[in-house]
Amino acid sequence: MKRISIGSWAYTIGPYASHPVPFDEVVDRLSALGFHGVELGGFPPHPNPDDLPYQEARREVAAKLYAKGLAWSGLAANLWGEKLINTDDPSHYIAEFRKNVVFCNDLGIDAIRVDTVQPPTIFSEVDEDTARKRVVHAWKECSRIAADHGVRVVWEFEPGFAFNKPSDILRIVDAVNHDNFSVEFDTCHAHMVAAVGARQPGEREVLPGGALELARKLRGKIGHVHLIDSDGTLHDDETSTHVPIGEGVLDFGPLLQELEAGGLPSDWWCIDLCFWPDAWAVTEKCKRAADQLNALYG
Repeated sequence: MKRISIGSWAYTIGPYASHPVPFDEVVDRLSALGFHGVELGGFPPHPNPDDLPYQEARREVAAKLYAKGLAWSGLAANLWGEKLINTDDPSHYIAEFRKNVVFCNDLGIDAIRVDTVQPPTIFSEVDEDTARKRVVHAWKECSRIAADHGVRVVWEFEPGFAFNKPSDILRIVDAVNHDNFSVEFDTCHAHMVAAVGARQPGEREVLPGGALELARKLRGKIGHVHLIDSDGTLHDDETSTHVPIGEGVLDFGPLLQELEAGGLPSDWWCIDLCFWPDAWAVTEKCKRAADQLNALYG
C-alpha cells in the first residue's frame, strides 16, 4: 500500500495567499484525517530555510510533525526567483538549491522537487538547444550535490514551464543521466502535456495514449507521484487545473497500474490541490478518494 501525503502549498498560494492556513493547523488536520505525511512547500508562511536558518528550529518542526504520526514525502523548494534558462551562470541557482538540500537534511526530507523555472515563452529569448544545455548542466550538478546529502532530485514537468513536450521530457532525463535524478509524475500535468499539448511552443506534440503512454515511455525514470485529476483545462492560462480526484477525466486504474509496474523508489502518493479555490474544504474528500485508489492499485 502507498502512503498518502498532500502538498502544503495548496493552503498558502493562489486563493489562500491572503489567508494562508498556518502550518501547525495543517499538520493537526492532516493527522486527524489519517494522512501519512506532508509534502512541504518550502516558502513563507510555511517552514522554509530562510525563516528557519538554524538546525535546532528545523528539528523542532520535524519533531512536531513526527509527534502527530506524520512524515515528509518531499520538499517543493522555492527556486522560482532564480534564473535557470535565461543565464549562462547557474551558480546562484545551484547555491540556492544547495541551501534547500541542507534544509532537507535538517528536517529529514529525502526528495526535492525542481522545475525549469522559466515559462515556455522563454524560447523567444533563448534558443531551445542553448536552454536545454543550461538546464542539463545545472541539474547534473544539483543531482551530484543532492546525492552527496542522500536526497533524491525529482523534476516536475508541466505546461507552465519550458520543455513541456513528451520528447523534451525524455530527452532531458536522458541527458542529465544521473542515478539521483528522475521525474516527478503529476497525473494532471501528464494529461495536459501528453493528451492536450497545452502551452507547447511551435508544433503541438501529443501522444495517442495520453498520460498512460507517457508513463510507459518514462518507465524506470519516475521517482515520485503526484495524484490529482484533470478536466483538460489550464488555470489562468498558465498551469494545469488541479481538479479534486474523481471530478475530472482521468482513468486512474490503468495509469496507477503502469506507475506501479514501472518500479518506484518512493512509496508515496502526494495529493496536489495547487490553486484549487477551496482546497481546505475538499482535502478530506480527496483523502477518501486516494484511499479507494490505494485499496485497488496501491
